[in-house]
Amino acid sequence: MPRKARFCPAGYPVHAIQRGNNRQAIFTCEADLAAYAHWLAEGAQRYSIAIHGWVFMTNHVHLLATPSHQDSLSCLMQYLGRLYVRYFNHTYTRSGTLFEGR
Repeated sequence: MPRKARFCPAGYPVHAIQRGNNRQAIFTCEADLAAYAHWLAEGAQRYSIAIHGWVFMTNHVHLLATPSHQDSLSCLMQYLGRLYVRYFNHTYTRSGTLFEGR
């Protein structure tokens, strides 16, 4: 059974956290940060989300964002997960999940 969608009203700022599975590192070099930031900017534009601030830590990310549609943030996080995890797994010759579930 799928979990219920998170309540994320359009037009209100939201604090979102994306953490490495078992608190493992998700960024190991500047190229990793640049790739994530690139896809974050791309995804924010694609899903109409205003990104007000971010903090990239070694094993997690904090985002302050205002979605313009109720499902925008969910779509952005899914978009980031698909692209960044594929990049990270390919770059570091690994497989499996990178991020914890919400």
